[in-house]
Amino acid sequence: MADKLKITLVKSTIGAIPKHRRTVEALGIHKLYKSVVLPDNAATRGMIHQVQHLVKVEEVQ
Repeated sequence: MADKLKITLVKSTIGAIPKHRRTVEALGIHKLYKSVVLPDNAATRGMIHQVQHLVKVEEVQ
């Protein structure tokens, strides 16, 4: 299992439900095709699972 996850927003949140918009913002992603590196833990994984149709996830060492 990786120590960190690189999360990239690949689909716009314009048509998304408000809860998903807030989740993407809570992950720290504010613009399309921008990435953030976050620790690989249960909270982050849960947020990613909720918006998996909007983001791309890569493992970073």
